[in-house]
Amino acid sequence: MTIRVLLADDQALLRATFRILIESDPGMTVVAEAADGQEAVDLSREHRPDVVLMDIRMPGTDGLAATTDICSRLELAATRVLILTTFENDQNVAKALRAGASGFLGKDVGPDVLLTGIRTVAAGESLLSPSATRALITRFLSTPDEKPLAPPEGLSALTDREREVMALAAHGRSNTEIAEELVVSPLTVRSHVQRAMTKLHCRDRAQLVVIAYQSGLVVPRPYDR
Repeated sequence: MTIRVLLADDQALLRATFRILIESDPGMTVVAEAADGQEAVDLSREHRPDVVLMDIRMPGTDGLAATTDICSRLELAATRVLILTTFENDQNVAKALRAGASGFLGKDVGPDVLLTGIRTVAAGESLLSPSATRALITRFLSTPDEKPLAPPEGLSALTDREREVMALAAHGRSNTEIAEELVVSPLTVRSHVQRAMTKLHCRDRAQLVVIAYQSGLVVPRPYDR
């Protein structure tokens, strides 16, 4: 099955570069390009892409507002947003994750990392495992500047094991790493993650991580700041 990608970036040269790279992969195609956030929303509604590769900083409607709009639309429930940013400095990434983005990558990543990231997000997973991502999550997502995605008492619906897996995921562990630590199979871990997402009404794993921090299940560690 071909992964359909929409590119959203105000720099035409970058869009052209990404298009060449993405379409060099026989399993991917670029269905449209947007130069600003509103165009990204409009083209997403028209083409229903599997993945939107979204720049945060664009004129007019920025990538953050566009991500919020796309992820709130029922007709785009199957569309995933992958943020491209200089994440060391961009605090808006935290808000994008709350809005439903499935993860983010730095614009300086290599071609293989970008293509793998698109495949990961298209498969319903999220990009929350690199150490830089963990640092950003712990630095920003614990700041209660918006209404929580789920109240702390909502965690009572989870089993002890589901909360344990959720906490490990929030620290940036992959399913394989969690499985090794808990001495279970990756498939078992995936099942726990899926059940937790269902109970907490999460769009994807990224929002599960957000809830882990917002609810206090996971507290940022000083050495992650």
